[in-house]
Amino acid sequence: MKKFLSVLLFLLWILPPGLAAAAASDPDRPYQGIALMGDPHLPGKNLPEKEEVIRTINGWGDIDRVVVLGDICKETGTVAEYAAAKEFFSRLHKPLRLVAGNHDYIYEDETNSEGRKVKASPTARLLKLARFSETFGMKEIYGSERVGNYLLVYLSTDDLESGLLAKLSEERVAWLSDTLSRNRNLPTIIFFHAPLAGTLKTYNEYANTPSFVAQPAIRLHDLIRKNPQIFLWVSGHLHVPATNESYSSPVNVYEKQVTVIHNTDLERKRSWTNVLYLYPEKVIVRTYDHGQKSWRPDLERTIHPPRP
Repeated sequence: MKKFLSVLLFLLWILPPGLAAAAASDPDRPYQGIALMGDPHLPGKNLPEKEEVIRTINGWGDIDRVVVLGDICKETGTVAEYAAAKEFFSRLHKPLRLVAGNHDYIYEDETNSEGRKVKASPTARLLKLARFSETFGMKEIYGSERVGNYLLVYLSTDDLESGLLAKLSEERVAWLSDTLSRNRNLPTIIFFHAPLAGTLKTYNEYANTPSFVAQPAIRLHDLIRKNPQIFLWVSGHLHVPATNESYSSPVNVYEKQVTVIHNTDLERKRSWTNVLYLYPEKVIVRTYDHGQKSWRPDLERTIHPPRP
């Protein structure tokens, strides 16, 4: 079994991280726009509303890429769910970045006799991560890219054995550590399925519990403290709506260093889209209310990156 897993890991991770080419932005525009999409859960409920989100983002001329924050699939990452997701994102006319969430790989296809999801074996998880990358034409399910004077880091949940829902593998933690050490002078934004611990008020039974924060929490804490260039962490997983007091709050700041941008899911009649506008000296976070079809100036935030 170990030999088989090693071969599969080699095949999945051997190539350097591959990212789709970004469309050229307007050279006269002083910023880059990144639209964020949390937990689409495809095909799932309210598909017409989800498709309207795609149409709205397509209409924004200042968006240079869209980042999808995991849980692309509704339930267990079946072949049918991935096919629906591929068809859904074929409608998007912007460069796409995706990271995997727990619903994309961590469960067996079939539920048990009680209708409950079953945690998959390491082999099954690895094969589903391969299904994820193959569906979207990705050489890797992680990577980084430089945009202006910022480093963007994309991390998928990829642990093969843990019962936790949003954990990085040891290989990925090592890769992250090396990437950060080689880019200490670049303000860094990390995109991952789950938020950092303690960046929400405990408003329900899931917030701030082990499976609903980024893991391994202690290792990530140490990495963040050793790398003050990390200043933004972008996540989904908790489905935090813009009506929640934790959506945009001082509690979002981790260790007085990293601001966590929480994003709601698309599994609802009314959803919200956060957009990051990357200026050389600041990042502006704006929130669009798809129900009201308008921006929410009361939720706008300006975050300044650390100086090199």
